[in-house]
Amino acid sequence: MPLPKRRHSQARGRKRRTHYKIAAPNLSECSNCHSLRLPHHVCPECGFYNGKEIITPGKD
Repeated sequence: MPLPKRRHSQARGRKRRTHYKIAAPNLSECSNCHSLRLPHHVCPECGFYNGKEIITPGKD
């Protein structure tokens, strides 16, 4: 395995990492209550998934 002869500076490593950003999650609209939810997940507002009630959401 090749090894570096000299140490790379901190700026060089940081320049390489500038594109490592977290992306916002893709949200889709619930077909029942029209609130935003993660795709392929039960809606946390109404508890519906694929047109069927899966869970009954608790009231806080």
